[in-house]
Amino acid sequence: MAKDHSNFFNNVYEVVKLIPAGRVTSYGAIAQYLGTKGGARMVGWAMNAAHGLSDVPAHRVVNRAGVLTGRHHFQTPTLMQERLEAEGVKVSEDKIVGFKEVYWEPIKELEL
Repeated sequence: MAKDHSNFFNNVYEVVKLIPAGRVTSYGAIAQYLGTKGGARMVGWAMNAAHGLSDVPAHRVVNRAGVLTGRHHFQTPTLMQERLEAEGVKVSEDKIVGFKEVYWEPIKELEL
């Protein structure tokens, strides 16, 4: 029997909706905020399932090094970068330029 991750996925989506335009966070930071440290992969699964949800800015979630690892799950391989650049985030070779400056950490930015 497959596990139902819908509650976790919905919690992920609620956090992702709070990421300001022009900022990014990581899969691991979301997992840590939700109390599932080490659950970055599950956050990735949630993000992969979010691409049909227009109110979830999935393009703002990258890996811990600022690499656009989820880019292949968008309608085109360049769409994630295009959306980030439209918000003023610089990307070069599938990696955020100035990652530390645009990084948004939910555990620090949001009250638990």
